[in-house]
Amino acid sequence: MQLYVLVLNKTELLEPLFEAMLEKGISGATVLDSTGMMRVLSDDENVDLPMLGLFRHVFSPERQASKTVFIVLPDEKVTVLSELIDQVTGGLDQPDTGIAFAMPVSFLKGLNKKS
Repeated sequence: MQLYVLVLNKTELLEPLFEAMLEKGISGATVLDSTGMMRVLSDDENVDLPMLGLFRHVFSPERQASKTVFIVLPDEKVTVLSELIDQVTGGLDQPDTGIAFAMPVSFLKGLNKKS
């Protein structure tokens, strides 16, 4: 089992992604609202970093927030989900799209398999 984490900056693509996931039999995701570090620092009036505004504009021009998606998957579904994400988003290698990673799950309780 793997914990797959996606931080999606293009939040308008979340529903199309979930629809594509359901078509492939992938469900059970949890979604949290999230904000990147540069956005937090640029919004903090107590932080005086002259270049911060420029960096924020370059790395996240208009994004106010992102969505962080967590899902526990069987190992064989990690590649399937990664390919779906690339299809829906145009690829996470595109600027201001998002990031994804997976980590092994060493303990899991409360996930009921459908019969």
